[in-house]
Amino acid sequence: MAFDGIATRAVTYDLQNRLQSGRVVKIHQPYPTDLVITIRAQGKNYPLFLSVNPNFARFHLTDVKFQNPSEPPLFCMVLRKHLEGAVIESFEQTGLERVVTISFKGRNELGDVSYKKLILELMGRHSNLIFLDSENNTILESIKHIPPSLSQYRTVLPGRPYLEPPHMDKKNPLETSGEELIRAVDFNAGKMDKQLLQLFSGFSPQVIQEIIYRARFLNADTLRDAFESVINPVKNYQFEYGIITESNRESFSVVPMHHKHGNVSTYDTVHEMLDKFFTNKAERDRVKQRAFDLERLLKNEYEKNKKKIKKLEKTLKDADKAAEQQKYGELLTAHMHIVQPGQKEVTVVDYYDENQNELSIPLSPRKSASENAQQYFKKYHKLKNSVQFVQKEIKNAKVEMEYFDRLLQQMELASSEDIEDIREELVQGGYLKKKSSTRKKKKQDKPVLDRYVSSAGIDLYVGKNNKQNEYLTTKMARQDDTWLHVKDIPGSHVLIRDTDPDDETIAEAALLAAYFSKSRMSSNVPVDFTLIRHVKKPSGAKPGFVTYDRQTTLYVTPAEDTVSQLKQNFKKKHS
Repeated sequence: MAFDGIATRAVTYDLQNRLQSGRVVKIHQPYPTDLVITIRAQGKNYPLFLSVNPNFARFHLTDVKFQNPSEPPLFCMVLRKHLEGAVIESFEQTGLERVVTISFKGRNELGDVSYKKLILELMGRHSNLIFLDSENNTILESIKHIPPSLSQYRTVLPGRPYLEPPHMDKKNPLETSGEELIRAVDFNAGKMDKQLLQLFSGFSPQVIQEIIYRARFLNADTLRDAFESVINPVKNYQFEYGIITESNRESFSVVPMHHKHGNVSTYDTVHEMLDKFFTNKAERDRVKQRAFDLERLLKNEYEKNKKKIKKLEKTLKDADKAAEQQKYGELLTAHMHIVQPGQKEVTVVDYYDENQNELSIPLSPRKSASENAQQYFKKYHKLKNSVQFVQKEIKNAKVEMEYFDRLLQQMELASSEDIEDIREELVQGGYLKKKSSTRKKKKQDKPVLDRYVSSAGIDLYVGKNNKQNEYLTTKMARQDDTWLHVKDIPGSHVLIRDTDPDDETIAEAALLAAYFSKSRMSSNVPVDFTLIRHVKKPSGAKPGFVTYDRQTTLYVTPAEDTVSQLKQNFKKKHS
């Protein structure tokens, strides 16, 4: 289900009940399109997340901890100036549109009461977050500026009056009866789904499909009853929160979706559901945008080395002809007296053949017999000397391919911070040029590792990139700790922080190793484990590359639910 007007109504209703009269205590803007306002209400802090991301525009309470920039953006600083300490008066939705107004009451620099509004417009790539002075309806700032060159109808710039988004001249389902619906549609025109989408605001295609599914035979009575069965609970703020998994695809809903037949995970609150549904998807989207150039570089380097190996193997195959070139040169030297100027080939007796058969030797007509013989000897020596060099180059190219394959695997589950580690590693390796920056970045000596806790309460550590893997294995680990890695394929280093872990802990750590590897979608993945004392980093090896021995192999099937449970164990233990 898209974040439509019904989902907007569910979130707005809950926030109005939960946060009205709450006080703004913190404001952060972790990403250009995302804002987090921490509100103190009912003796508790509530982080309210608002996003105008083109693909994942939404708003809800969140438990996710975001990494904030060292310097807040302008929009964030303006909000801090006007809203920190202000009280929330209301959350209001415009009809069933995806437009929400958050009203604030605070005080200005002179101590006088002032009223402000934050308007959230959830409209795909046109989504915006606009901050107004309520008294004169003037825009103070917006997270996205829209100059006249982009929109002649509606300019969104500081100092300009606020205009509502253009209306689509659609009916509000909350104010439409079943009888009005029947009069508005044409049963003879067909395409009922398109008719309903054009008729009503706030309905996503998924809700339309549900209405049609419940109507069954699509006559006046069944369509009216189906429409009312969907809209009446929405009018009365009766929602059911669930994430539906259907053929490895997920969708969420705040009303029951009978036309879908997948597995449904239910949630107590709309915020818990939306946090679960969107967090990983939005993070992957952000990472994908930030890592586009890196992924392209890694794929190009991988393919470049693949082509290089193919050419080198051809050269190695040609080197097998070295003995033939030597033979031609020696036979030509022995029969030089029969070669006439301008000949393109000469037929001689092959002394190396036990039957003494004749052999034709190709010649360059512009060269003498002696020069042709010398040319064959040069080819012989070149091919002979190239074998060792080519074999070394093939070995190096295979190491490079393995390295880039490992980095590509790490990109699949990388966070925004992990991407920067990979970028820094490529700069240090000479694959990328260092970007000039006037701002000095604080160097972090110790990478932040992913941490989990086993069912037995033992700490588990996971490295998600080469920098983290190297730190985990060569610096942080103790000699008697247990180390794990998937067998013969790219993956994360996993560490069990215990000298004598139980079998269940080893199995859970192995599952983490399989999940954070190239085989995370496979079953029966082989995972090796051994003591850290048996893990070595070869001199001059690529970052994150190690060798190990005295290992035991365990077969596991990755499961996301188990990974989530191990993460929850960590939060409980260290909270």
